Amino acid sequence: MATPTTTTPSAAQPAGGPQGFPGAGRTDAPSPAPAPPAPRIRTSRFGFGLIGPRRQRHELTPEQFESLALPVGDDGVVIGQDARGQASVLGLSRPTPFEVLLIGGVWTSQVIALRTVGTGARVTVETGRQQVWTALAQAANSGQQCVTLHDVGRVPPQGPSVHSPVLVVRDCGMRPPRGRVSAAPWQSVLTLLPYLSPVAPRLMESAGLVGVQRVSPDEARQIGRAMALPQADVEALSTLQDGVTLWCTRRSRVYVATQPTDPETGLLGGPRRMD
Repeated sequence: MATPTTTTPSAAQPAGGPQGFPGAGRTDAPSPAPAPPAPRIRTSRFGFGLIGPRRQRHELTPEQFESLALPVGDDGVVIGQDARGQASVLGLSRPTPFEVLLIGGVWTSQVIALRTVGTGARVTVETGRQQVWTALAQAANSGQQCVTLHDVGRVPPQGPSVHSPVLVVRDCGMRPPRGRVSAAPWQSVLTLLPYLSPVAPRLMESAGLVGVQRVSPDEARQIGRAMALPQADVEALSTLQDGVTLWCTRRSRVYVATQPTDPETGLLGGPRRMD
């Protein structure tokens, strides 16, 4: 800080001053304002930009990584809960073709279709029993055409895109013919088989995911051989409760219990294996 400076009285200025004020007769020049500090110039480092503020690093120990886990695995349709009570998600809107085989009841496929509509996708149902799907289509199409029903073998091209993904549900009985509309980017296909049939091995071979609900012990053994399931899972397949599905590939598997919401119960009824 600069030191204040003073000047001596001039000849025209009396040496004295009012009584009682020491130093009267002196004139002090006003102190100049302190010069503002020079701005700090942040130097740059080649390749790293400006030197930023120093803060404590954000680090996690390996034991803390588990706290970052999300309760769902991917974007998609919540199809139920696993054995730990966490949400299980089925990613149906994909940029690559994806085929799903469900060996089970129509109720589960209808819940998946209804929840798929809720994600903003379109659903096309290829079926020989349109009366089973009519109520669902009418409820889903209250605002716009979200669910369309077609006879077997008469599904037109759907024009899927990233902005308008499509799920094709094939409810075509025990021996579904080869579909005119197959899996494609942003168009997944879910094929429903009420029971194991002669075409099941071919469908399991081509499917990216297989869902199995309660089946007979003999069917469970066949599915176990085809999907390389452990013996414990093979034995469990004949005792599964209504609404429980074993979703599996040849490398992983998870049991999922599908619980309907109140609107779904009013429209589709409760979970059931038999139609």
